[in-house]
Amino acid sequence: MNKIWQTDLAVAQTQILARSLKHFTQRDLLPGDFPPPELAEKIFHAPFVIVSHGTEADPVLNFGNAAALALWEMSWAELTRTPSRLTAEAPDREERARLLAAVAARGFIDDYSGVRISKSGRRFRIARATVWNLLTEDGQPCGQAAMFREWELL
Repeated sequence: MNKIWQTDLAVAQTQILARSLKHFTQRDLLPGDFPPPELAEKIFHAPFVIVSHGTEADPVLNFGNAAALALWEMSWAELTRTPSRLTAEAPDREERARLLAAVAARGFIDDYSGVRISKSGRRFRIARATVWNLLTEDGQPCGQAAMFREWELL
């Protein structure tokens, strides 16, 4: 695997992830103060899952760290072409849409749980996820992200 975290896109996205989480929750994505390239590497290799999508009509995933790539059984190229709705099974997509609408209205939610599905069809339950809106440097909406440390295969 090439060093995805070194790409301009990954470095910029990790800055958005960290800045937006701090804005909405007052929490740091990682403890410490790191230059952007180092933060990108640390987030990519973090022991938790983090994914994000953009603001398209059918939002497409635009970031996933190594834990996310492994859990969803995708390469970076596959993940970043995947509509985020496809990370949930069809019956769970309506609940997922309600969750994202609540996040859009409130800025973030903590303690989300739900079932997701990998590329191969493997199902897993995520627990205690934080989901938050993403903002550009000038405060414009640019997507949503989710982060969680707990999951179990079903």
